[in-house]
Amino acid sequence: MNGGPSGFNNAPVTRAFVIACALFTVFFGIQGRFNKLGLSYQDIFQNFRLWRLIVSGFAFSSAPELMFGLYLLYYFRVFERQIGSNKYSVFILFSITVSFLFEVLTLALLKDPAMKLTSGPYGLIFASFVPFYFDIPVSTRFRVFGVHFSDKSFIYLAGLQLLISSLNRSLLPGMCGILAGSLYRPNFFRIRKAKFPEFITSFFSRLSLPSMGNPPAAPSRNVLGSIPSHAGRQAESNYPLPVPSTIEPPEDSIAMLVSMGFDRNSARQALVQARNDINAATNILLEAQPPLT
Repeated sequence: MNGGPSGFNNAPVTRAFVIACALFTVFFGIQGRFNKLGLSYQDIFQNFRLWRLIVSGFAFSSAPELMFGLYLLYYFRVFERQIGSNKYSVFILFSITVSFLFEVLTLALLKDPAMKLTSGPYGLIFASFVPFYFDIPVSTRFRVFGVHFSDKSFIYLAGLQLLISSLNRSLLPGMCGILAGSLYRPNFFRIRKAKFPEFITSFFSRLSLPSMGNPPAAPSRNVLGSIPSHAGRQAESNYPLPVPSTIEPPEDSIAMLVSMGFDRNSARQALVQARNDINAATNILLEAQPPLT
């Protein structure tokens, strides 16, 4: 199983977030300040180092955590493709904010000066496991030495590795992220309908590096070369081009919709109806689904 076509096509917010996490982590790693990352009771309630709340949302505490964290963020770009960048931005803000509130509340209740939570976007990553569990179907099952696995098992294993990477320092942020995702899913206060204005996601599209996708179509040329345009049009009228039949949807577009959880046949029909416009096809499939209760 994959997150659809490779690269960050139709996922500009994820692309910007991944780049930000990598830059923050590398910056602190070069300076040898990994040990200064993370949240503790003294940082929040005694020394008032609130800047750590912002940094902890992006910078990982070690290189292994960065590797597994970016892999999961990259895979979960499928949700941005599914619900759109505007709504996915709300999901990012909600999951990070709510998970931080749970972390700060836990630190306030325990008041343990020796307790220090790990740094990184654990709230977003583990909140994403909630829709991953409920909304992403299993497409392949297999057995290894008699143990049953599925194509989703590798994502769960990567999440487990990240969850226990720093033992008790990373366990609590991961659990707070799962709680945040569980609160987002029931659609309290219609949070799943909220979305940022279009100009915000357009800003992310311009801010981050261009994604690798299909190359732009080359401009059409006059195949008759140096023949004047009037003569060219006359030749074209004498030899009319055949009218193309229904264009078969590209396989990568079908794979993208299937990775979002839609049926393959329905995805193909939606692409045909939308004339291979992936966004329009997604809207067709989402409108065909029964409303959430």
